[in-house]
Amino acid sequence: MSETTVSLTPKLSLTSVVTFGLAYMAPSLVMVIFGVISAASGGTAPTAFLVATGAMFLTALSYAKMARHYPTSGSAYVYTRKLLGSPVGFLVGWAVLLDYLFLPMVAWLVQSIYLNAQFPAVPVWVWMLLNAGLTTLVNIIGLTLTDRVNKLLTGLAVFIVLLFVAYCLVHLGHHAPTSYTRPLWNSGSSLGGISAAAAIAAYSYLGFDAVTTLSEETRDARRTIPRAVVLVIATGGLLFAAVAYIMQLVHPGGLFDDPETVAYTMSIEIGGQTFADWTNMAGIVGGFASGLAVQLSSSRLLYTMGRDGVLPQRFFGTLHPRTKTPVLCLLLTGAMCLLGLDISLATATSFINFGAFLAFTAVNVGVVVHFVRNRRAGVTKVLGYVVAPALGACVTVYLMTQLSVVALTIGLCWLAAGFAHLLWLTRGFSRPTPELSMGETPDGTEADRTQSPVEA
Repeated sequence: MSETTVSLTPKLSLTSVVTFGLAYMAPSLVMVIFGVISAASGGTAPTAFLVATGAMFLTALSYAKMARHYPTSGSAYVYTRKLLGSPVGFLVGWAVLLDYLFLPMVAWLVQSIYLNAQFPAVPVWVWMLLNAGLTTLVNIIGLTLTDRVNKLLTGLAVFIVLLFVAYCLVHLGHHAPTSYTRPLWNSGSSLGGISAAAAIAAYSYLGFDAVTTLSEETRDARRTIPRAVVLVIATGGLLFAAVAYIMQLVHPGGLFDDPETVAYTMSIEIGGQTFADWTNMAGIVGGFASGLAVQLSSSRLLYTMGRDGVLPQRFFGTLHPRTKTPVLCLLLTGAMCLLGLDISLATATSFINFGAFLAFTAVNVGVVVHFVRNRRAGVTKVLGYVVAPALGACVTVYLMTQLSVVALTIGLCWLAAGFAHLLWLTRGFSRPTPELSMGETPDGTEADRTQSPVEA
């Protein structure tokens, strides 16, 4: 082994990490999908968001626990590798890789569609190249610049969402609602409808786990990352529920001419055409911030797997000596935008959730395994390390069963390809799965990385 000459540098604060997580989830997303959630829940969108928040919060707690015990980049890939075995960790990392490779492309495609709607003279493919190019450039220059740009754009996106809420409140001042409880439960509500809507809303929370990929670039990661995971899911969930409640007061019930354009038509109703055009900017600004956060976390997972020798180390496992960023990983994720030049948004998003829910399930199971290994006693330990993650696993397995046949087919085929790659790496399991050599601290948690991995 040789000593590492370049390594990730801890620069991020709690505020920075939480902001990256919120950017990943996109604060304006609640406005985009409100109509769909409201229609599915019978006009109780805020209740559906609250149920989704509670359901995903269980998995967030599991990620927080694992981030405290294993404060290294790699997220679910590292946690499952340490607790469920290297082969399982490899397959989970491989499954998540499908999401992380294509998520930046999806983020840029969504933003490009918004920009094309705002400036139709410029085609979507031009916006795709511009978005991917600018995002990649900012991420390559360095984490400090990425952090500053992300804070600025996410703050602006949240401001526009809050401005929209303010206009809604002024509108309600002139058109008082007949009931303030109807958005939470009404005669058209049902547990089945709310549960189905909550399952749809749960997809909006994907990304809270991505902050764990920043562990090695976060100051005092053992404390900061667990707190950030919980704060991201809690802040994002409460924001989604609050905005949905106000929108549901403005438009009671779940019947719409077009559920997918409710935010735009509502903006015209409460503020006029000019205000609606500016509200559309929330999606555009938030889209760029989301693209930054998604590409940042994607490149860190690729780097970690490359550093471990699971992916070709010479390409994926290197950092630029000056910027200390995985430049080649960033260029690869940036180049993925070329696949989005001739693909629909529905197709692009049809398969990216398989790996996420598989990873969520694996991390929840890993928490239970950690409890069993350490024989922790006490009621609170049982609740936190067995009951909550078990419930979380049930939720994520259920969500996985709700994916489309196309998503499941592509996900399973990708997983099969990963298994074939694992067989090749281990020569039919006659060799150990490539992984980084790490020390263990006295309490059983993972120590900081001090050595480079063995060449694959």
